[in-house]
Amino acid sequence: MSQNLKAQRILIFNVNWLGDVLFSSAAIRNIRRNYPDSYIACVIPSRCYPILKGNPYLDEVIIFDEQDRHKGMLEKLNFVNLLKKKNFDTVFLLHRSFSRALICRLAGIKQRIGHYTKKRAFLLTQKITPPKRDSVHRIDYYLDVIEKAGLRVEDRYLDFFVSPDDEEHVNNFFKKNSIAPDDFVVVINPGGNWMPKRWPADYWAILADKLISEAKARVIITGSISDLLLASRIKDAMRQVPLIACGIFNIKQLGALAKKVDLFITADTGPLHIANAVGAKKIIAIFGPTSQNITGPYPANNVVILQKDVGCPIPCYQVHCPDNRCMKAVTPEEVLKQAILVKNSVLQPRNGREKK
Repeated sequence: MSQNLKAQRILIFNVNWLGDVLFSSAAIRNIRRNYPDSYIACVIPSRCYPILKGNPYLDEVIIFDEQDRHKGMLEKLNFVNLLKKKNFDTVFLLHRSFSRALICRLAGIKQRIGHYTKKRAFLLTQKITPPKRDSVHRIDYYLDVIEKAGLRVEDRYLDFFVSPDDEEHVNNFFKKNSIAPDDFVVVINPGGNWMPKRWPADYWAILADKLISEAKARVIITGSISDLLLASRIKDAMRQVPLIACGIFNIKQLGALAKKVDLFITADTGPLHIANAVGAKKIIAIFGPTSQNITGPYPANNVVILQKDVGCPIPCYQVHCPDNRCMKAVTPEEVLKQAILVKNSVLQPRNGREKK
């Protein structure tokens, strides 16, 4: 094992999506282990800020919104000047874009380490040969940058930190809605940023109805404000009455909720990995066009992944899929069966003691 490296001012230029930023948290932690006395900052878009808020391995989080506040050339130059004033010695470019490498070069960061691409090779001082497309898990894709740069990598789990205030917000929600300690509480997360990864709304309605009527569950539908219409569609198609919590929990509070409930059901999206990172008791993940080996939850000790082979290549990047049959192939009855198994395990004595 290598010795701790000399203290520096380190920048991590991160990626753009919630799930990917979560996957990068393993790289952030391992960079800190190699540079325990260094000042380490991370650049992310504002929408991903909650993922890294409170991360103890970072000294600073810097916002870069290429499609918003930093869209224009003048704004980008102002951002270059901001980085220049911070006097970073080294940057790890987890993002493969040309523009981010150029920004770091213009900011005078001497050591620029990232995956090689033909367009930006001349901007890197250490060119890392990337793994073949879709050949490794996203966690390992980001760890690959630092490991091939000579840093030691000790582990590969995700980090997501919630505060006591986040947990108290969830506790208050439970009290307000009369959710008792012995209730079987199930969260369903029907949204997602990519439509082909979404399970059909009518499937969610069938599942939620059966969870309430057959498993006697308290069902909470989560999501952002933008998911309210979807949640309303699901509720309107149901006979039973779920709790709609879209817009009630921010990302941190969602993590606290996932940690508290008995079961979290979702497709392959950011909240899946948040739930896994906080150690949710049990997760059912519905996969369709994406690969478990690339974007699946890791570790998957508490996760049941449901995915069917419908003859399509996996992963599939067909954004405008005509029938979404890979997601439709997983039925509400199959998900319910797994949920019933979870409920039975919750009710059984653990090590000779009843659940408290």
